[in-house]
Amino acid sequence: MKIKTKQMSYDEVANLRSWERKKPRKPSKILAGIARIALKGELKEVGFTCEKIDMDKAGDGPWMILMNHCSFTDLAIAFEVLKGKPFSIVCTKDALVGKEALMRLLGAIPTCKFVTDVTLISDMDHALNVNHASVLMYPEAGYSLDGTGTKIPERLGVLLKKLKRPVVMITSYGAFTRDPLYNNLQKRNIKVSCKMKCLFTPDELANTKVKQINEVLEDAFTFDYFKWQQENEVKVGEAFRADGLNRILYKCPHCMAEEKTEGKGIHLKCNACGATYELDEYGRLKGVNVEPKFTHVPDWFAWEREKVKEEIESGEYLLNLPCDVAILKDSKALYMVGSGTLRHDTNGFVLDGCEGKLHYEQAPNASYSVNADYFWYEIGDVVSIGTNECLYYCFTKGRDVVAKTRLAAEELYKLSKKKEATLIEKV
Repeated sequence: MKIKTKQMSYDEVANLRSWERKKPRKPSKILAGIARIALKGELKEVGFTCEKIDMDKAGDGPWMILMNHCSFTDLAIAFEVLKGKPFSIVCTKDALVGKEALMRLLGAIPTCKFVTDVTLISDMDHALNVNHASVLMYPEAGYSLDGTGTKIPERLGVLLKKLKRPVVMITSYGAFTRDPLYNNLQKRNIKVSCKMKCLFTPDELANTKVKQINEVLEDAFTFDYFKWQQENEVKVGEAFRADGLNRILYKCPHCMAEEKTEGKGIHLKCNACGATYELDEYGRLKGVNVEPKFTHVPDWFAWEREKVKEEIESGEYLLNLPCDVAILKDSKALYMVGSGTLRHDTNGFVLDGCEGKLHYEQAPNASYSVNADYFWYEIGDVVSIGTNECLYYCFTKGRDVVAKTRLAAEELYKLSKKKEATLIEKV
């Protein structure tokens, strides 16, 4: 999938009007049917099946639907299992570029990843209670990088209690293994299924404390798809299965070099020390010429997180990245405005560019994570920051810094919250 782009100067883009807020429309049944038919081919390829659990408790709807986020296949799954039921999708604003009218006819509720949006709750309420349509959202916002669950918003339980609608969870199986984000959009021959379960009825929400709701949600979004692959003996025989694995396993545990690993074919090799691993057909890591430090991809990724945390705590963490900069300000196009430098340290993000005309700062406590993506709309690996009025997309020019930046943003957020809590205690 690609996005409409346009070359413009920073001054021209700065003078454009920002997004116009519009209430979500009632989803078109005809258009939803067309979308389902168009996406059905994807599901036929994977022999899709759906298991429904406790769905009799959910009633006829509308529902508040939560879904984990692994790949583009998620969208096809949603349209299939919700066929015949009107639903709006909470989506990123970039999904509207070049096709806003069409997306709004589908009932789209546009927002920004990892940016506070005070209008989102009222938009969901409008969809549920005025349009009488269910609302589908991906609380993780970003795709899973390593096949494990990512953090969900802390106040999701409060939101669900406020909306007072049955809560339905859709969990996919095989979607990540078929099309992991790091693997350059190369799809594997894997069967995909899902489970659809009613987590809460309105009465259960009303009689359950927020803390308990959040515990149920945390459990629902806890998974490990590499482990699932191994336990279910799901075989990935494709010879490109390790392509791009360096995007998430960017730090060598043998020589500690960063951005020197290379995932190609079925191997991951450190070009600094030569340490080479094989990613076998069941997603296990095997040492080729070294005793393996890790045999499980998520364990390696978790180790990288700890190393990032150590850098932050010692004051050594620093990203200073030359990048190409694009700006998303409306639904007409993604505006390519030139080059810049993205800096990230314990003080947060600073983006400068466009011959000194662009300057943007974002504090560590602005969000619990950051929008980080690979081969985004087939343009390149990207880190995105900004506000609801203006988003800045920083393309990394081939450097493997996306995963580390996301890990660092998450750890810096946790640290900022600890500092805030300490200050409150002292007061």
